[in-house]
Amino acid sequence: MTAPQRARSAQPALDRVDRRILDHLADHGRSSIADLAEAVSISASSAQRRLRRLESEEVVRGYRAVLDPIAVDRGLVVHLAVTLVDHTTNTVGRFERHVLDLAGLVSCHHVTGDVDYLMRVDVADVEALDVLLRRTLARLPGVARLTTMVATSAVVDRVTQV
Repeated sequence: MTAPQRARSAQPALDRVDRRILDHLADHGRSSIADLAEAVSISASSAQRRLRRLESEEVVRGYRAVLDPIAVDRGLVVHLAVTLVDHTTNTVGRFERHVLDLAGLVSCHHVTGDVDYLMRVDVADVEALDVLLRRTLARLPGVARLTTMVATSAVVDRVTQV
C-alpha cells in the first residue's frame, strides 16, 4: 500500500452532519458552539462533541485570521509557473528548500504537465514583484523558466476574502 493509500484509509469517516459542520466552519470559523449547532440543526452539546472529535482527528487543523491584503502589503496576487532545469533529487530538493522561506508565499504545488511548480505569492505592488522576480526567484537554484501571471480580480479567493 502506498503512502497516499494509507493516508486515505486512515481518514475518519465523516457523516452528513460532520460535513455540514465543516462547510459552516469554512466560512464562519469563529462561530460559537450555539451558532454552529443552530446552523447545522443539532444540539449544542452534540455540536461541541463533534467539533472536538473533528479537531482531535485533525480534520479541523486550525483557525486563522483573514487579513486585509492591502494593510499587510500583500495586495497584488501573483501566480507563477516554474520550470526546473532538470528533475534530479538534488535540483528539486534545493528548489523546495529555498522556496519555503519566500516572503509572501501563499502556496507552492508540484504539478504535472508542462511546468513543474505552480506558486502563489502575494506582494505589495508591481515594484515588489519586480524585486521578487529579479533578486529572488531568478536566483533560485535549478530554475530554468518563470512564467508570471498577475491576478486582475478575484472571482473566488478563500485565502484572503471573508
